[in-house]
Order: sequence, then C-alpha cells, then structure tokens
Amino acid sequence: MSKENRQNHVVLFTNSSILTRMVWALPRTSSPSCIAPSYKPDSGWIKMSAEWLIDWSCLLNGLRDLIAGCIQAVRDCNSFALTTVICLLMLFAWYCYRVGKDQPRSPFATVNLLIQSSEAKGLQNGFAYCHSRECVRCTHNDGLNQKLYHNLQEYAKRYSWSGMGRIHKGIREQGRYLNNRPSIQKPEVFFLPDLPTMPYFPRDAQKHDVELLEQNFATILSEFEAIYKAFSNCSLPQGWKVNSTPSGEWFTFYLVNQGVTIPSNCKKCPRTYRLLGNLRTFIGNNVFGNACISVLTPGTVITEHYGPTNIRIRCHLGLRIPGNCELVVGGEPQCWAEGHCLLFDDSFLHTAFHEGSAEEGPRVIFMVDLWHPNVAAAERQALDSIFAPGR
Repeated sequence: MSKENRQNHVVLFTNSSILTRMVWALPRTSSPSCIAPSYKPDSGWIKMSAEWLIDWSCLLNGLRDLIAGCIQAVRDCNSFALTTVICLLMLFAWYCYRVGKDQPRSPFATVNLLIQSSEAKGLQNGFAYCHSRECVRCTHNDGLNQKLYHNLQEYAKRYSWSGMGRIHKGIREQGRYLNNRPSIQKPEVFFLPDLPTMPYFPRDAQKHDVELLEQNFATILSEFEAIYKAFSNCSLPQGWKVNSTPSGEWFTFYLVNQGVTIPSNCKKCPRTYRLLGNLRTFIGNNVFGNACISVLTPGTVITEHYGPTNIRIRCHLGLRIPGNCELVVGGEPQCWAEGHCLLFDDSFLHTAFHEGSAEEGPRVIFMVDLWHPNVAAAERQALDSIFAPGR
C-alpha cells in the first residue's frame, strides 16, 4: 500500500472513531426504543466498521483511477487510426448509395420513388391529395357551402333564379346530403339532389358522344402509342402523372385536368384534343371535368374510392384491354372492351384492377367526364359558373 493510501486510511479511521464517539454521546432517554444507558459498545464491532470504511475508500479510489485512465487513453488515441476508421465508414456509405442507385428498374419507375413529397402527404381513399387552394376536391374548406351559395347568388343576380331550385336546395343542405348518404354513394364535394342514381349508365345516356368517341378509336390509340414510347428511357416522361396505389403502377396523361387545359399535353395529342371540342356533353369549364389517358400496369389495384360529385358520368373508351382487368362500381363488376365506351357514375364506391401477366402489357383507356343526362342546360351553365376553376 502506498504512503498516500496509508495516510487516507488513517484519516478515515480517525474520522470513523470521532463519528462513533459522537453517536454514543447523544442524549439518552428512558424510552424502551432507545439504547439503555448502561450499554457499552463492543470494540470488535467498531473495528469491523472501520475496516468496512477502509475497503469502501479503496473501491472509490480504484474507480477514480479507472476513469482517469480512460480519459488519458482517449487523449493518447492515435489520430491517424481514428481518421482511417472515419474514411472507411464514409466509403462504405458511398458504396451502399451507388449500389442502390444503379439497380436496374423497369420502364415504369417505382411509384414511391416518383411521387413528390407534396403529393405523398394527406393520402385518403388511395389518392395523394394536393392540398392546393385551387383544388376543390382536395381542399375541404369549412366555409365551402357559404362560398358556393355566394357564387350562386352572383350568378342568379346576373342571369336568373329560374331553374336554380335544385342547385339552391343542394347547396343549402349540402352537409346533410354528404353526411347522410348511404356508403355505396358518397360524393366528396357536391351532391345535386333528385338525380336518378345507378352505378352504370346505358350507352344511350349520351349516345352522340359515345358514338363519336368510338368512331375515333384508332385516332386516339395512335396518339397514345406515340407518347407511350417515351417510357422507353426508364423515367417518367414529361406530362405524365403518377397516382398512388397499394400495388402496381397507375399513370395518367391529362389533356384537361379539373377544368384546366394542359397546353403542352394537348400539343402531343392534337387530334384527340380537337375531338373533345366536338363532344356535346363534355365537362370542360368546371373543376369536375377531366379528359386523360389512364394506364394500369399488370398487378395494379386502385383503392376503392368515391368521385367528387354526382353531376357527371365518367366515360371510359377502351384502347388496350388485356385479360383479367375489371372495373367494379357499387359492387357490380364490368369489363372494358377495346373500341367501346363504358359509362358509370363515379360518385359510387368504385375500384379497378389489372391482374393480367406482364406479357399482356398495360390496360389503357381514354377517360372523359360527361354531364349527367338529367342535369338541365340552365343548371349546367350555373354549375360551370359556381365551380369555375380558380373560384
């Protein structure tokens, strides 16, 4: 034992002796719970306590020496070795990044890598909602009904209240209509009351437009094939949009998106765009109107969801329809056919899927939103004003 440790032990033993004498010098009482006055402490017990204190002091000193040794080891660490370890870790991280980046991908890049972060937020019903102030579908504003009523008043003052009864009723009681609708049909934005409802509509519902689309099937298909070739460069071509799906990949190429024409896309499909101008019932002037090419790759399932309104019927013209593809609206399945139109009310709960093989290729349709046949001309004009893009 070193001289310093012997001195520490003497101090600790002396302090322990003083502490023992102080304890036994405390005033004594006659309480049974106190130590009797005639009791004298055992010298052996005092010696054992002192030895315990000395052992405890040695343990503390050893701990102090261990901590001091660790600190000194860190100070004496070889800086070259430390730098080498850090460089190796950085090289490993860079290697992992390159390996992941250079993995081959299919012509259809993975959805999760292509969807922008702004679209990935607010997922609901299988769609990436944009939260844009201009998007009437994605922005669920508590004051929407008041805004719609204000727009209706402006329109009626400028033109007439004649024929506005159903629209006025729908706006006034919109909350009740949307909240109390049966689960099979729940438009997300606007419900116009007293319209005949059915999941699918016959071709005669919009006969002129259906026949015109089917007559131009070859034209639309050829323009699709021209823009589809851009997928050969293994990236998402300009003008295409990726939609979120639980499996597979769903791409859309919009000519008109929520009543807004996309000029750059229309230049790539000029004949198809001119065809839209010849349709009598195409919704092209309000936020519920869309026209696009929709592509589902094999293995894709679109989550069940509702459309924004019941004032329209959605028309699908089949362009490429492989086997094992199906559309289900209101629980009723239907299959597309190449060169033929399928009409349905997308305010009903609906889904679509492509369970075909990779060799069969994608399912491709041309989608157009048409007016519900029971919405009168005066109501269409008013709804175009109330739901004009940007209002």
